[in-house]
Amino acid sequence: MTEKNFHYYEPRLGHGLPHDPFSAIVGPRPIGWVSTRSVEGCINLAPYSFFNAFNYVPPIIGFASVGWKDSVRNIQATGQFVWNLATRGLAEAVNMTSIVAAPGVDEFKLAGLTHAPSTLVKPPRVAESPVNFECRLTQLIQLKGADETLVDTWLVLGEVVAVHIDKRLLVDGIYSTAASVPILRGGGPADYFAVDDSQRFQMFRPGKYKAPS
Repeated sequence: MTEKNFHYYEPRLGHGLPHDPFSAIVGPRPIGWVSTRSVEGCINLAPYSFFNAFNYVPPIIGFASVGWKDSVRNIQATGQFVWNLATRGLAEAVNMTSIVAAPGVDEFKLAGLTHAPSTLVKPPRVAESPVNFECRLTQLIQLKGADETLVDTWLVLGEVVAVHIDKRLLVDGIYSTAASVPILRGGGPADYFAVDDSQRFQMFRPGKYKAPS
C-alpha cells in the first residue's frame, strides 16, 4: 500500500475524524470493574476501560483513571481494591456503575448488585461476578507526556493477593475464558464486544530458535 491509502495524523494536532480512533484501535480492551472502600467505610464501584494484567509472579494488574476519582482516592488511602470480571450478563449493571455520583454513593445499590465479603482486603466483591481479584496497591503513578508534562491520569497497579473463581468456569481444572462471556470495551461512544467460544483458536509457541549452521 502507498501512503495515500493511510489516514495520517499527529495526536497533538487532532485526528480529523468524527471520533478519536485511538481507543478503538487499541481494543477491544478488558474492563477494570473496580470496587473500593474509603477510610470512612463508604463503598465505591466503577468500570475503567484502560485495564490489563502486567505480570505473572507476583500477579499484577492495573488500571488508569482519567482524573482523580473516588476509586483512586480510596486506593491511595487504604492500599486495597477488588477487580470484578465484567460479563455479558452483567453488562447493564457494569454500565450503571459508570454513573457520575457524589462521593459516598454506593454504586452497588444503584446497579442492584450484592456486596460479597473479601478474604484479605476490606473492599467487597461483586457477588454476581464469577471472578474476583483481591488486590493490594503496589504503585500509584501519575502519567506524563514525552515532554515531561504531567497528565491528569493516574495508573494504579496492584498485586493480586486472593482469587475467587466460580467453579463452573473450570473445565478439567482449566479456566475457560469464554465460559463467562466476558465483555470488552470497543471504540466509539458505546461499542462493546462479548467473547464466546466461537472465536477461540489455538497457537502454540515455537521452540527455541536454532541458527543455521
